[in-house]
Amino acid sequence: MLDATAPPVDLDRKLNDAFPGRVVRKDLTQRLKEGANVPVYVLEYLLGTYCATDDELVIEEGVARVKKILADNYVRPDEAERVKSRIREQGRFTVIDRVTVTLNDKADRYEALLMNLGVKDIVVDSSYVTNFEKLLGGGIWCILSLEYDASQKPSPFVLASLKPVQMPSLDLEEVGRKAFTLNEWIDVLLRSTGLEPTTLSLDAKWHLIARMVPLIENNYNSCELGPRSTGKSHIYKEISPNTILVSGGQTTVANLFYNMSRQQVGLVGLWDVVAFDEVAGISFKDKDGVQMMKDYMASGSFSRGKVQLPAKASMVFVGNVNQSIESLVKTSHLFAPFPEAMIDTAFLDRFHAYIPGWEIPKFGPENFTVKYGFIVDYLAEWLREMRKRSFADAIDAHFKLGNQLKQRDVQGVRKTVSGMLKLLFPDGSYTKADIEQVLIYPLKLRRRVKEQLKKLGGMEFYDVHFSYVDVEDMDERFVTLPEQSSGKLIEIENEPLNAGHVYGVTRGGNDMIGLYKVELQAVNGSGKLVKTGGAAQVGVRDAVNVAFNYFKANSNRVSGSINPNSHDYLLSLTDLQGVGNPAQVSLALLVALCGAALGRSVQSQMAILGDVTLGGTVTPVDNLASSLQVAFDCGAKKILIPPLTPPTSLRCRASSSPSPRRRSIATRWTGCLKR
Repeated sequence: MLDATAPPVDLDRKLNDAFPGRVVRKDLTQRLKEGANVPVYVLEYLLGTYCATDDELVIEEGVARVKKILADNYVRPDEAERVKSRIREQGRFTVIDRVTVTLNDKADRYEALLMNLGVKDIVVDSSYVTNFEKLLGGGIWCILSLEYDASQKPSPFVLASLKPVQMPSLDLEEVGRKAFTLNEWIDVLLRSTGLEPTTLSLDAKWHLIARMVPLIENNYNSCELGPRSTGKSHIYKEISPNTILVSGGQTTVANLFYNMSRQQVGLVGLWDVVAFDEVAGISFKDKDGVQMMKDYMASGSFSRGKVQLPAKASMVFVGNVNQSIESLVKTSHLFAPFPEAMIDTAFLDRFHAYIPGWEIPKFGPENFTVKYGFIVDYLAEWLREMRKRSFADAIDAHFKLGNQLKQRDVQGVRKTVSGMLKLLFPDGSYTKADIEQVLIYPLKLRRRVKEQLKKLGGMEFYDVHFSYVDVEDMDERFVTLPEQSSGKLIEIENEPLNAGHVYGVTRGGNDMIGLYKVELQAVNGSGKLVKTGGAAQVGVRDAVNVAFNYFKANSNRVSGSINPNSHDYLLSLTDLQGVGNPAQVSLALLVALCGAALGRSVQSQMAILGDVTLGGTVTPVDNLASSLQVAFDCGAKKILIPPLTPPTSLRCRASSSPSPRRRSIATRWTGCLKR
């Protein structure tokens, strides 16, 4: 099991002994990265060739050689003309550049574009395209040898050889995990991505490992939203040559799925992971773009024209949150940064996980490691090979999932468990305790998705109390989310309230259902109502006046001891979840007036729903199911419901969760007051 207090070990020595030639010191990458604008996996490919040792002398010699290669062969855009001249004058020259290949169907040949060199129409032998299909899908970094022949058409630059920057074949048996404890292995994985695990909390480590699941699991859909400078897109842009980051957000169906005119598969068929940066800016030029993405994320295949094609690419969505998480949880939902076209429960339900980026610290210099880690290209090839395996059934021997997890919830949890186990226990040597520790985390990631769906879709997604059962003793254990305040948004006090204090649940000004607290005090006076706080706002004034006027006119029906003109009433209304002015609150106000006048408090953990008119008519609750769910989430154990609320709705709600005691009202408004 993961132990946060494990003593330090010489992990560098241990890693070099277990994986000779497969590791590199990460500070070397940082030193070279500052002078060359190439992905980390390109730098570490070169470092792995010349510096994969712990011998300081060999390392320094290797660094000098890599620097010379980058200085002589890496093409900087501002030096493109000098490099072209060098190719012409020398006749043959080796360059490092990003190569994209397209098919010229008119001339029946493949032609290459060298991104930094700015040379296009270089004829490419079809064998390169056959062996390295990613050349067709956005391009890959290559070491290529170019010759110059002015008689050649359409370009005088002739491709003599091409070698993608990637590791040779990988033997999975050499990826030994047994030499390391779980703590050490997690540190190795994080250092391999360039981060220093000793500067991170245990929760942050789990989140950073979760970022790697799309790289090791086929057709995995995840999103991560959080503050800036937490490295959300780094792993998908720099760490693996098998992933592509779509920056800026705009794309087309042809680019992402299938180009019908060229009969060419898009990004999902060419890459292991397609990641979208800055989700707020995602847009499709095609109207059916989101629908096709929805279909692909659910089934792992897509239809384009008459073509039905499968693909294995995982989909990742990362972006920034501009508000505090507390504010989003109370007033909106955690998918708020997504574009409007994607805030669709059917689309969002396809996410297997929601990584809380706000729980990862903003990275500073101290968060980047100077220790040894895997050469990222070696790591990337290992991750890719592990995609062929699945550990999704690992939980079945010891645990079963709770009955509130529906099919998509189960699928999401299983895929995340499979990915985490492949990352942490690639040899399959895990214990029951290991599986339980891994299982809890995916349940949280999927519950975070479901909690937002509940806010957007109401009763359809009411089952959010995720749990798992130990098949040995049948003990059921529930998981909660930190941002939900241990499973509840705002806690309704379990302690007795003062007379005149009540909780109400209703729809707010932005159509979100929220919790309100009415605080009313009766003092000696002449029957005046003094409104403060939210009770004084224009949008609440009518409800307050209705409740107060009805109370004054009908107080004798509540109790003959009430003389409404002998007291003044001090009223405060608090919007506990920031959802705006309440739509239906007069019934809660009326109960508070009765309680203050009688000096009796409402029963503990009670919430009041509904509205009353000046004539005494009790109106049904708007969106009863969702109102009950919010009341339950906030800790209500007893709920006052108007009798006109449709009983079918009550029966629907009663089966959805541990049901709170329900009370209906008739003419005795004091039915919910303590006797």
